[in-house]
Amino acid sequence: MQQLPIKVEYRGHVVGEYFADLVVEDSVIVEVKAVRSLAVEHGAQLLNYLKATDCEVGLILNFGPKAKVVRKVFDNELKRPDPNA
Repeated sequence: MQQLPIKVEYRGHVVGEYFADLVVEDSVIVEVKAVRSLAVEHGAQLLNYLKATDCEVGLILNFGPKAKVVRKVFDNELKRPDPNA
């Protein structure tokens, strides 16, 4: 799937929308970049995507002068349904 829209909610209201570059098997978010070097903001962007979805693994693929892959994992217990409910 390409360009997955991710709604951002705050206190039950939609306040914005992200667009992830690529989502693989509804479980991995992939952000594609072509920059000289990755910035802190790129990692923060991916982390925000992970927080806003059920995905727990994300990759940044940078095709700049020197190719680089960054992997982020966000494990959030609140994402999982309560087995006792």
